Amino acid sequence: MAASMAAAARRLRRAFRRSPLWGGLSRRPFSSEPPPASATAVRDAFLSFFRDRHGHRLVPSASVRPRGDPSLLFVNAGMNQFKPIFLGTVDPRSEMAGFRRVANSQKCVRAGGRHNDLEDVGRDLSHHTFFEMLGNWAFGGEYFKEEACRMAWELLTQVYGIPEDRLWVSYFGGDPKAGLDPDLESRDIWLSLGVCASHVLSFGPQENFWEMGNTGPCGPCTEIHYDLAGRGGAPQLVELWNLVFIQHNREADGSLQPLPQRHVDTGMGLERLVAVLQGARSTYDTDLFSPLLDAIQQGCGVPPYLGRVGAADEGRTDMAYRVVADHIRTLSVCIADGVCPGMSGAPLVLRRILRRAVRFSTEVLRAPPGFLGSLVPVVVETLIVNLVSEDEAAFLASLQRGRHIIDQTLRRLGPSDLFPAEVAWSLSLSGNLGLPLDLVELMLEEKGVQLDSAGLARLAQEEGQHRSRQAEPAQERGLQLNVHALGDLQRRGVPPTDDSPKYNYSLRPSGGYEFGTCEAQVLQLYTEDGTAVASVGKGQRCGLLLDKTNFYAEQGGQASDRGYLVRVGQEDVLFPVPRAQVCGGFILHEAVAPEGLEVGDQVQLHVDEAWRLGCMEKHTATHLLNWALRQTLGPGTEQRGSHLNPERLRFDVATQAPLTPEQLRAVEGTVQEAVGQDEAVYMEEVALARTAHVPGLRSLDEVYPDPVRVVSVGVPVAEALDLASQVALQTSLELCCGTHLLRTGAIGDLVIVGERQLSRGTTRLLAVTGEQAQQAREVGQALAQEVGAAAERLSRGSQDVVEAQRLSKDMGRLTDAVDTAVMPQWQRRELQATLKVLQRRANTAIRKLETGQAAQKTQELLQRHSEGPLIVDTVSTESLSVLVKVVRQLCERAPRTSVLLLSPQPLGHVLCACQVAQGTTPAFTAEAWALAVCSHMGGKAWGSQVVAQGTGTTADLEAALRTARAYALNQL
Repeated sequence: MAASMAAAARRLRRAFRRSPLWGGLSRRPFSSEPPPASATAVRDAFLSFFRDRHGHRLVPSASVRPRGDPSLLFVNAGMNQFKPIFLGTVDPRSEMAGFRRVANSQKCVRAGGRHNDLEDVGRDLSHHTFFEMLGNWAFGGEYFKEEACRMAWELLTQVYGIPEDRLWVSYFGGDPKAGLDPDLESRDIWLSLGVCASHVLSFGPQENFWEMGNTGPCGPCTEIHYDLAGRGGAPQLVELWNLVFIQHNREADGSLQPLPQRHVDTGMGLERLVAVLQGARSTYDTDLFSPLLDAIQQGCGVPPYLGRVGAADEGRTDMAYRVVADHIRTLSVCIADGVCPGMSGAPLVLRRILRRAVRFSTEVLRAPPGFLGSLVPVVVETLIVNLVSEDEAAFLASLQRGRHIIDQTLRRLGPSDLFPAEVAWSLSLSGNLGLPLDLVELMLEEKGVQLDSAGLARLAQEEGQHRSRQAEPAQERGLQLNVHALGDLQRRGVPPTDDSPKYNYSLRPSGGYEFGTCEAQVLQLYTEDGTAVASVGKGQRCGLLLDKTNFYAEQGGQASDRGYLVRVGQEDVLFPVPRAQVCGGFILHEAVAPEGLEVGDQVQLHVDEAWRLGCMEKHTATHLLNWALRQTLGPGTEQRGSHLNPERLRFDVATQAPLTPEQLRAVEGTVQEAVGQDEAVYMEEVALARTAHVPGLRSLDEVYPDPVRVVSVGVPVAEALDLASQVALQTSLELCCGTHLLRTGAIGDLVIVGERQLSRGTTRLLAVTGEQAQQAREVGQALAQEVGAAAERLSRGSQDVVEAQRLSKDMGRLTDAVDTAVMPQWQRRELQATLKVLQRRANTAIRKLETGQAAQKTQELLQRHSEGPLIVDTVSTESLSVLVKVVRQLCERAPRTSVLLLSPQPLGHVLCACQVAQGTTPAFTAEAWALAVCSHMGGKAWGSQVVAQGTGTTADLEAALRTARAYALNQL
């Protein structure tokens, strides 16, 4: 028995460590029952089971765009949206804080980052970049191992009717190194449910211990597998369901500590479950994919999909079917959720996916142009079809050029040569054509050619070093309360920090703002490493938890307040507070203690009024900017994020194309109008349900507290929230917990000073207000006057090459100034367009003057030199460009003559240019001739076999001319 168990365990380990290949298996339905249910019915059965039988709350799928989690490119698991609960940082006032048992079907993308299946898609029958994750959760010990296992077994065997003998389970076998015992509790639960003992196997931490990351909540897991082979023969297992029991926390030092609360987190792939229930050979043979595969066949006219892999898949046709079907699903879902193909981060990954799909559809399936867009369901908005079709068309030309370059390079290589890394890099996203490196490697693999991986790694390292030098310095995260500290506060019944005093400010009759102080009690002190202490000493950096505060903690894109606090009765000792942060509903203040501080001390808090007022000014301006963009671009315009501090504000907006200068100017004008009217800003807390159906109300994809704060410009909140009123469509109305001005006039002015495309479909705007805005307008006006003066100089013309070159340089200097100045972006774009035209005109004028000057010099030289094989002489010119033109004109007038000319310059510098006549000996090249002469002068030369140029320095010009003649005569 032990031997057979060990053999089964080895087979199961192979199944774990190698993604299952579904192909080649003979599948039989479970019984003679009617055909299996559709994927929709399978999904509905899962959700209904947990809602109706076991009282779970159904929550909608989160967007595939991660919300507030920079560690993720895409949402890649059902648990992502619940991370605040696992980490103990959930705002106790939020809806999520009330979750106990929930279930859903989550849209997931695994492409790029830690979980990346992109390069495996198409090669086998099981990988996808987009899939749905069915999951159920129990938070805070609502239920644990026994209930989770029992529910899973009931659903699979009784609801879905999967035979028990086709199911295997695994559990955590312990980790002596980490001091973790085997999870015998899970083993015994499965045995009590009737699972055959030979189908219950244990594994180590690699397979059966789940971790969120290098640190954070973690715990043992138990997995349910399905045997594809069925009765008889070796089991061929595919994982169906993973049940994770979160009960530990991985600390920064690597140790494990028990969590204050335990959670259940489960996940089961819908595509894989549907394949099992429909008796399909693979996930691609289910009704989730068959309509797409049929559409691909009809659109391309290729043979039907046969599900072949590897060598059996002649021409990789079936691989192309799978790639295109998978990728168009991913593209459609991501674009619908606001992630569009772009140049960095998740948009860059999506760009790679689109390019892979274009490549396989055109080169393998021979699809017509626009084919990918035709696969997007009609119900998907036209925007998605246009984006896919537009990028497909743009990439086709790059793909053809890339293929041509690869073929040319291969013709120059020997049989055993590696494909040059420099060529692959130039084709890649880091180069010019935008062919992803993995796609280049695949194209070479198809031709049996190996890429120079070592050279590629070196180039990638150099690129990384370059980018790191250009990157902005990372901001400090500051002190944080970890899950244990938060759990301790919750166990002690410490209420969330009352931060309502942050809204206690008013306008004085003089127009200035009055900010009240706030008295509070120190509830807890923390050291820099997050350890709770009763007191801190002199000079110590620490964290303070108070019962209330008037500090705004960084959230919603608004920078944290800063200021200071004093102990009551000791007002002459200031404790600087550089920032405040939200940690699970508590506000943690960072401070430097000039003297000792203890728990229980009474303190008085003072915000930095200038800093706070700057944030209020920028935040209200951000709301007006959001409203102005909707007024200019249309009501469907959506905010993608923002960040502000007293210096400037940043605003990301969804756009189908870059804003035109006219649109930028119109947006500024709309904001200026609202500022000039000095409208009142109304703020009020209302029940979240009241805001659900208000037309024109703006909100971000965030979790809002209930009640929620509403900010309305020019219209009282009650009037704006009236469902019968349309007033919200004509003013700025948003859900927002930030601090705002009480009247818009204090903004003074707003200027958009920067604009760039973050990705296709998303534009980032930078803006300044007040005095900075006024200065930006003054800089713009001054630069506009300079450009006007330069245009006037150019229009007068010049007969002097030096003057024309000086004017061209002035154009270049002005272009650099316009590119980098803090000025209105609409004006920058207009001046850039003007300067581009002026620069072109200036360069044309220089070429004409140089050509005319060169013709005059040429005529003089021809008069001095009789017809012969060689002209070596000096010419007076101001530039190397003119000297090269003289040489070329001489050779055109005397085609059998080789020419080398030197032009003396100030301080002994010498310019050199030469050209050899056609029909001379192969050994006589222009590059070697120029090099011989310029080396004699201690300089350098460059060029080709026919034409070359160079520079040097000498006080003996005649010696240089002798060297030139001697070298040429020796070659001739």
